[in-house]
Amino acid sequence: MKRSLSLVCMLASTLGASALAQTAAEPPSAPGAPVATAPAGPTKIAVIQFEAVVGQTNEGQRVFAELNTKFQPKQQQIKASSDEVDTLKKDLQTSGDKLSDAERATRLRSIDEKEKSLQRNVEDARNDFGSEMNEKLGAVAQKVAAVMTKYAQQNGFTLVLDAGSQQQQSPILWAAESTNISEAVVQAYNQQSGVPPQPAATAPRPGATTTRTPTRTPAPRTQH
Repeated sequence: MKRSLSLVCMLASTLGASALAQTAAEPPSAPGAPVATAPAGPTKIAVIQFEAVVGQTNEGQRVFAELNTKFQPKQQQIKASSDEVDTLKKDLQTSGDKLSDAERATRLRSIDEKEKSLQRNVEDARNDFGSEMNEKLGAVAQKVAAVMTKYAQQNGFTLVLDAGSQQQQSPILWAAESTNISEAVVQAYNQQSGVPPQPAATAPRPGATTTRTPTRTPAPRTQH
């Protein structure tokens, strides 16, 4: 049960990844807006790590920081419960041969009840965290998709492919570094949103039990 806290955030992060992927696949468009046509000429392709871009924007990092602060009391509660169960188990192992069968059975039932309660709390926290993250990051993802589309059009790209993430596998096997527009879109979005960078110590990433700044997902590597 030592990993309960990490499990909450890790699974919530996985839920968020699927929501961002869906948003990336369906960029927002204005009702009744004409469908953009690709300019004539050679195809110019770009790749982007869309999920990572959303999380790397100043606004995405602010969402992570706010959620971490909101769920910190729940995380501390889960950790305290996990520590209690571990202590009870160690005490039982230490004094097990000195206990009567009735006392041993009573302690085992107590441990079992506490473990089941802990598991329910972990599940509830995971669902609550994932639901809020999907909602908040989904809203950011829609705006990022609009900025990405505008950037691609202004720079003559006719196709943008998602290079995937740690949670998603991409069909892209190789891409030149020059085609990666992830960093450019992050910068364009930050400039447009006006959201300032988060202090490094308060920009946590879901999936971590300690506070740290979200790390950047590596760009597609060029194979030789």
